[in-house]
Amino acid sequence: MGRAHNGSAGRTTPRSADKTGTASWFVQLHNELALAVDHKIGWQNLPKALGMLTLIGLRDNLRRRNLFDTSTYPARNLPPIGPPEPRHLTERTADGTYNDLANPRMGMTGSRFGRNAPPERSFPETEPQIMTPSPREVSRAVLTRHEFVPAESVNALVAAWLQFMIRDWVSHGQGMVDRSWHIQLADDDPWPVRPMLVPRTLADPTRPDGDDGLPPTFINEKSHWWDASQLYGDDLAAQRQLRTGEDGKLKVPRNGSLFSDDPERDPASVPGFWVGLAMMHTLFILEHNAICDRLRGEYPGWSDEEIFQRARLITAALIAKIHTVEWTPAVISHPTMVTGMRVNWFGVLGERVHRLFGRISSSEVLSGIVGGRTDHFGVPFSLTEEFVAVYRMHPLVPDDWSFRSVADNSLLQEATFRDLAGRHAYEILGKHTLPDLFYSFGTSHPGLVTLHNYPKFLQEFQRPDGKLTDLGAVDILRIRELGVPRYNEFRRLLHLPPAKDFESLTDDPVWADELRRVYEGDIERVDLMVGMFAEPRPTGFAFSDTAFRIFVLMASRRLNSDRFLTKDYTPQVYTQTGLDWIENNSMASVLLRHFPQLRSSMKSVNNAFAPWKVSSPAR
Repeated sequence: MGRAHNGSAGRTTPRSADKTGTASWFVQLHNELALAVDHKIGWQNLPKALGMLTLIGLRDNLRRRNLFDTSTYPARNLPPIGPPEPRHLTERTADGTYNDLANPRMGMTGSRFGRNAPPERSFPETEPQIMTPSPREVSRAVLTRHEFVPAESVNALVAAWLQFMIRDWVSHGQGMVDRSWHIQLADDDPWPVRPMLVPRTLADPTRPDGDDGLPPTFINEKSHWWDASQLYGDDLAAQRQLRTGEDGKLKVPRNGSLFSDDPERDPASVPGFWVGLAMMHTLFILEHNAICDRLRGEYPGWSDEEIFQRARLITAALIAKIHTVEWTPAVISHPTMVTGMRVNWFGVLGERVHRLFGRISSSEVLSGIVGGRTDHFGVPFSLTEEFVAVYRMHPLVPDDWSFRSVADNSLLQEATFRDLAGRHAYEILGKHTLPDLFYSFGTSHPGLVTLHNYPKFLQEFQRPDGKLTDLGAVDILRIRELGVPRYNEFRRLLHLPPAKDFESLTDDPVWADELRRVYEGDIERVDLMVGMFAEPRPTGFAFSDTAFRIFVLMASRRLNSDRFLTKDYTPQVYTQTGLDWIENNSMASVLLRHFPQLRSSMKSVNNAFAPWKVSSPAR
């Protein structure tokens, strides 16, 4: 176990969360039994109660063995952080500082990604191994979508929502264009520029020069906390630009532009902007403002700043709740997981007991994580490179879209994803109403996260600067570049058995032959993303069980570590009005508050991310 590093030069041993020496023998026995049962039977094949017990044991194992702290690595040029002020007790800061009052840098904008793999397994491969096999050839051979494979249990809002979350959680920045990776192309590759150039990930500016024997680190340009920074900005200057200055409210988009008075902050200038993302931004700007109206009515003497700060807390917590108890159970709709995610929020005693009596136990299993004690499990909180890797789920995005009227399902427009991306998104937003757009997403399916289902328009993606890139190849290269292990090694580190051969990796014999050719018969070279896309999925899952293991660990950790979702989830911080708003609302109620035209179509669903009813044609 290493010591916390104060930023001076020198070498430290990175901390992990291994608490084997202090864990009770019963907990250790349960955890080891959970691993054995999972290997022998599989948690997903057990009755719900036994499956839940197994998952709890698997999560405990991951907490003890798969949290590694990169903030202990040598550091320099860290910005000065003063002691906490009284306002920090009840406010989220613009840059994520002071969430942990004893360690105010923890999780702030510009801090390092952590790791779920140990340091000795986190070194990126060097050339030529890092280019083997060619990321472009992997993309062409096993990612290319020949026919759209839908995820029929959910609607297309799950794709828009996920990117809305990613914009809050993680960003490595735009990369170093002057130091690009060169991907050599096959003779028959139609790519217009040779070689394919991919900007390298930005180096960590807080890392001293010189070889300290530790793997490279990378900076998150976002706050690591679940604080809705995609709505509120990553620094105080950006936040001020987004606010009206009256009654705590945010500026509502005009003609689709989220920053119409500041072109330099226009999100269409950043890769990845599309109409689905703009829709989610607009919806939750409206929701924030609705919360402000409620707070103004309850507390007429409050200033603009007081209303804004409480409304931000409430909005961020509502978003975290929606992701935990609605989005996640929709995309991994196995019965054990549907219950498990609700347990994270409400505990096994359930929502009804929670509403009647509040927390009746300090146990997160009985009464949920939210409102309980804050716990970092021995390692300062950060999101991890492995977390970023498993959330590369571009197959969720369809290539072809139909926009229809919520009134009668009449066709308004057919479009490709290219028509929805970048500045083209503003044309869609100007042409159609938000109720029609949300209806169109709600009655459409996203793609299944699997091989041969990568969007063709993302394999020929035009960046805002006009340059083309194959995001499939970029995804493959990025995971290698950031030192995330390849598929089999990744599974070993997560206490899962590796694939013995290509036939045991996938149940599709055609895919097994394709993968054998691409990786020249070496199962150990299969890329993490490719292996996750290839492996059989548990019932109800839109993505892989391997990715799910990181999710089991990090989904609860984001709640456990955040004091605003644990010990400070109180009426004194949120107000009772705020807590009631969070507890009494869902994605469906948010949508219907702002777009009541959707009510008829949404009557058919209990979860807003499930497919909606198609409107009846007018007679």
